[in-house]
Amino acid sequence: MSTAQLIQREIEQAPEPVLREVYHYLCFLKTRADDEGFDGLAWSESSLTKDWNTPEEDAAWASL
Repeated sequence: MSTAQLIQREIEQAPEPVLREVYHYLCFLKTRADDEGFDGLAWSESSLTKDWNTPEEDAAWASL
């Protein structure tokens, strides 16, 4: 049985207050995942800046 099926089975038996908590927690997890992806992207950009900001790179990209 898949994880989605297991969750659906539990949801069908859960009372409304529990469903509300599950919904809020799921939204939190999705937001956190989005934030972590953005932080990783920003971290990568800052770590690569020293390689990107060079006269050689500027010359290589100047014709594009």
